[in-house]
Amino acid sequence: MTNSTLPLRRLGRTGLKVSALSLGTMQFGWTADEATSHAVLDAYAEAGGNFIDTADIYSNWAPGNPGGVSEEIIGRWLQERDRSDFVVATKVRGPMGGPLREGLSKRWILQAAEESLSRLNIDYIDLYQVHWPDLETPIEETLEALTDLVRSGLVRYIGASNFPAWRLTESLWKADKHSFARFDSLQPEYSIAAPVRASFERELAILCQTHGIGVIPYSPLSGGFLTGKYRKGQPLPDSERAGGIQRRFFSDQNFAVVEELVRVADAHGAKPAQVALAWLLAKPYMTAPIIGANSVEQLRDLLPAATLRLTPEDITALDEVSKWERARTDV
Repeated sequence: MTNSTLPLRRLGRTGLKVSALSLGTMQFGWTADEATSHAVLDAYAEAGGNFIDTADIYSNWAPGNPGGVSEEIIGRWLQERDRSDFVVATKVRGPMGGPLREGLSKRWILQAAEESLSRLNIDYIDLYQVHWPDLETPIEETLEALTDLVRSGLVRYIGASNFPAWRLTESLWKADKHSFARFDSLQPEYSIAAPVRASFERELAILCQTHGIGVIPYSPLSGGFLTGKYRKGQPLPDSERAGGIQRRFFSDQNFAVVEELVRVADAHGAKPAQVALAWLLAKPYMTAPIIGANSVEQLRDLLPAATLRLTPEDITALDEVSKWERARTDV
C-alpha cells in the first residue's frame, strides 16, 4: 500500500484502527459494474483507505442480482491484495432466498457467516454486523451465535446497524450479563440534515459515546442532498434519486443547511459534501462515515473531507442552522 493520506481512528473502545472514511459498496454490481468497482477500490486503497463495508444482501433489489454480488466483487479484488491490509466489514439479517435464509437466528447467522466468508474469499471477517433488529429472535440467541463466531476466530469484532437505543441498550446489558461478545460499533443513518440528525442524536449519540461504541454512519450526505446540487427554487437534477430526496429532505431548514455548507466550503476552498463529512468527523463519538462512489472521480471528491478541519465557529454555525427541538430530558 502507498503512504496513507486518510488518517486512522480507533473503532470505538477497541484497539482496531480504521480509516476515517469507510468505503461503502452497496452500488457494486448495481450502479457500478465490476471493472468500475475495482477501480474505486484501487483509488481508495491508493489513498490509504483500509475500511471496506458491504453486506450479504447487496444488491438483491437490482434486476438479476440474487444478493452476495458486492461481496463477490470485493473477494475477487482482495485476491490480488494483502488481505491483512484491509478491515472488511459485512452484515447479516436480510433475505437471501427463502424463509430460513434471513433473520438473526443462531442457525442462519452461523450459515450466513460461512457463505460471506466464501464470497469474500477470506478466512475471517473483521467486523460482522447485524443489519437491523430481528424482534422475533431473542437478543441472547443472536449474541450467542456472534460470540461463537468470535471465539472460533471467524469474526474479530461485532457491530449493530439500524438499532434503536432501547435494543442497543438491551444488547449491551445481555452481553455483560452472559459474558457474550458485545457490539463495538453502530451503523446508523446519520447526517446534518433533518430529520436524521435528531433521530440519531436524541438518544443514540450519548449512548454510543458513554459506552465506547464506534459510530460508522451510512448516508452521511443524505443521498446527495448535501452535495449542494439541490438548491431552493432550482430545478431538480437529472437523477433517479431526485424524487425520493425531494420528498424526504426538501424543507426550509434543510435548504438553509445547504446554504451554510456552501458558505463554509467556500471559506475553506472545499466542497459542501466535504464540509458535511467533516462536521460528522468532529463529533466525539464518530469513527468513520461510510461514503459510496460510482466512479473514481466521485470518490476523490470526498476523500479530502478526512483532513478538513472546521473551525469552532464553523461547527457552531452548522450546529445552529441544523438544530432540532429538544425536550427538557434531552442532554
